[in-house]
Amino acid sequence: MKCPIDDVELVIAERQGIEIDYCPKCRGVWLDRGELDKIIERSEQRAPRTHQDDGDRYRDRDERRPYKKKKSILGEIFDF
Repeated sequence: MKCPIDDVELVIAERQGIEIDYCPKCRGVWLDRGELDKIIERSEQRAPRTHQDDGDRYRDRDERRPYKKKKSILGEIFDF
């Protein structure tokens, strides 16, 4: 299959059991039917929603410690 944007042959990568078609030139990503649903389902299983007190979350910001962002499942899947 060719990229609809720049007519380059798409590359297929498998990440966590999900096949993702992407363009190596423009880095566009295309998903087949049902693949987005799988990604959403896995992200919900992996990171259940919890409510935090915002005061606790931002209390240590004044200490100037570097903030470490948790890796999301989307970051792992779309890391080309």
